[in-house]
Amino acid sequence: MSAVHPFPIAHSHDTLRVIEEAERDVYWIHMHANLAIEQGRPCFSSRLVNDIVDYQQQLSRKLASSGAVSPHVVLASDSDVFNLGGDLDLFCRLIKAGDRERLLDYAQRCVRGVHTFHAGLGVRAHSIALVQGNALGGGFEAALSCHTIVAEEGVMMGLPEVLFDLFPGMGAYSFMCQRVSPRLAERIMLEGNLYSAEQLKEMGLVDVVVPRGQGIAAVEQVIRDSRRIPHAWAAMQQVRKATTEVPIEEMMRITEIWVDTAMQLGDKSLRTMERLVRAQTRRSGGDIA
Repeated sequence: MSAVHPFPIAHSHDTLRVIEEAERDVYWIHMHANLAIEQGRPCFSSRLVNDIVDYQQQLSRKLASSGAVSPHVVLASDSDVFNLGGDLDLFCRLIKAGDRERLLDYAQRCVRGVHTFHAGLGVRAHSIALVQGNALGGGFEAALSCHTIVAEEGVMMGLPEVLFDLFPGMGAYSFMCQRVSPRLAERIMLEGNLYSAEQLKEMGLVDVVVPRGQGIAAVEQVIRDSRRIPHAWAAMQQVRKATTEVPIEEMMRITEIWVDTAMQLGDKSLRTMERLVRAQTRRSGGDIA
């Protein structure tokens, strides 16, 4: 769980706790802020996706107008998990209703959000995922979309979508292939296993692993290290963009495949999703229908 930072700002995104340290161009985005006062699951609800995309747009405009040279944007969580992934309850309802249009709209909004972190908000920002609790499915994809992943020991991450005969369709393959071989990326997606932060660092999928409670200090060290060589760092951001940035068109094509696959799922897969929703609801202390 994230420690308290100074200088929180007021904002209208109730699922986020945003801290803007404009004097040093560091911006912290904590997901699931609303769960401190209301029941819910720490997943990518439509509210959370909308709030993230909206704030990204606001921050991008602000940084562009300020001329910030090397801003840092940190994605973290106010829950005891980073993020449990897509909204499985919503998936079930839309699949049962045959509502491909709404499911595609949700998936495309998710893609825009993760691609914006991947693309540095369009202003060469350095995106950092601070993973202090488990990151599953779309939660892991969101972490992978960031340029640097800092994780605490014992955190588990993975892509379990194969449990309900689906695949992670919001960037996992594209982002993992920047870090590991396509063969390994495919194996991780099709086996659906969970891995510790330590295992993922050995694979090359996580950059920094630190003991529990030291994640924020590690993020600050990453920021300090980048600022010791500001010109080289800024140049490398341009090189990264020129050589490895995943086109959003590629991600949108993949997410259409994901939607078409989801719409074909049968009762067995939907029952598995519903069981996972109940398990997520139990762990968050909510009522189960």
